[in-house]
Amino acid sequence: MSEEKKEYLHAGAVEISKAIKEYYPESDPLVLSKLEEWKKLKFGLLIHWAPSSQWGIVESWSLCSEDEEWCKRKIDDYCEYKRQYENLYTTFNPINFNPAKWAEAAKNAGMKYFVFTTKHHDGFCMFDSKYTDYKITSIKCPFHKNPNANIAKVLFDEFRKQDFMIGAYFSKPDWHSDFYWWRRFATPDRNVNYDIKKYPERWQKFVEFTHNQIEELMTDYGKIDILWLDGCWVRSYTEEELNEERKRANFNIYRIQNQDIDMPVLVKKARAKQPGLIVVDRAVPGIYQNYLTPENQIPDKVLPYPWETCMPMTPSWSYEPGLEYKSTSQLISSLIKIVARGGNFLLNIGPKPDGDFEEEAYKRLYEIGEWIKINGEAIYNTSPLYPYQEENIFFTKQSDKINYLFYLVKENETTLPDKIVLNKFIPKDVSSISILGDNRNLSWIIRNNQTIIFIPEEIRLNNQYKFALTIKIINS
Repeated sequence: MSEEKKEYLHAGAVEISKAIKEYYPESDPLVLSKLEEWKKLKFGLLIHWAPSSQWGIVESWSLCSEDEEWCKRKIDDYCEYKRQYENLYTTFNPINFNPAKWAEAAKNAGMKYFVFTTKHHDGFCMFDSKYTDYKITSIKCPFHKNPNANIAKVLFDEFRKQDFMIGAYFSKPDWHSDFYWWRRFATPDRNVNYDIKKYPERWQKFVEFTHNQIEELMTDYGKIDILWLDGCWVRSYTEEELNEERKRANFNIYRIQNQDIDMPVLVKKARAKQPGLIVVDRAVPGIYQNYLTPENQIPDKVLPYPWETCMPMTPSWSYEPGLEYKSTSQLISSLIKIVARGGNFLLNIGPKPDGDFEEEAYKRLYEIGEWIKINGEAIYNTSPLYPYQEENIFFTKQSDKINYLFYLVKENETTLPDKIVLNKFIPKDVSSISILGDNRNLSWIIRNNQTIIFIPEEIRLNNQYKFALTIKIINS
């Protein structure tokens, strides 16, 4: 694999040590109730999709002047590049887009909630906003005549029919808006490109623009359960925090300002339309980050608050042809590790410009779904169970009475072991031990402070356990 095709963290990614550092508990009982509901779901689908898929590039970031290998521009003239990029929506016509097909594939994969990128940093709206013409329903976009033209709406409707919890991803920065990247000035980095203290009226127009678009999503798109806000540099800072950020600033990111979009009012208005709305102001410590979101990374321990790993199926969040997909084994392994540590797994797919997934994505969803059909009871509505992990073995529980352990099949392990040995987990008052997908009780013993569970040969050779085996322990 070439250097640029390797796994990478995007420039917007947050280092895991920072992403999981601070959590401020919510007090609204409606939000707390919905958070508890969300925590039980465990597995969701995230979609990044925009006209830039026609170029097969990472969404938005090549518009930014930050110099990263994964978002290089294909021509040297920046102004011409930006003109061509922002003109892509005039040729965007994804005639193979079938929202019901996506929803069915996600449901069959065992996914339970859905987050869609209504607007990324480039400012292009995949919904029918009346505050911009840079949108999927613009008369300049050939897809605007299609019955499914309001893509966010039809997707939310179809996923709702399949009983999914619905999340709207929304980028706080908007690099198309003249109230954020003012055309009077160059755009040296991801931040607002003018002095907010010098032009406060202009910034206020951007705040109003942002509030208006979010209110549209909260008003006209049915029940919304999660407002998933990205672009953590758009936030309110104290002077002390600003000074700290500026000390850490690098060549790519240095024009850091207090970019206050009035989150208290924004959230109040959103929850007036959507009571109990979960708000995820990503990587901005405070009460408007109802759950934490380590990106493309899995914490190595159980975390005591709500959290979610968001991760793409390929190294890119957007459609880029030729990228290698994570194997089904890798994805199931990630799901198990995340759930065993108390989190949810939000798995991203980048659709093609024609409006469909690549076949490899459907294959992954199908194979995960086949595994989930057998093992799902150890995933959904579970919580971590001590000792949480022993080498390639992970633990969850439905209750103190019903426990599970996952044996992750090792790389190049073609046959399961004849016994599983546990050094830290000593069950008590056990009434039965079995394997999900098989009705027989397993033999087991406790010897020398070890629990030894014996695996029958027919199970060891059964291909349905090629990714991970789940053992169910019922206590009296």
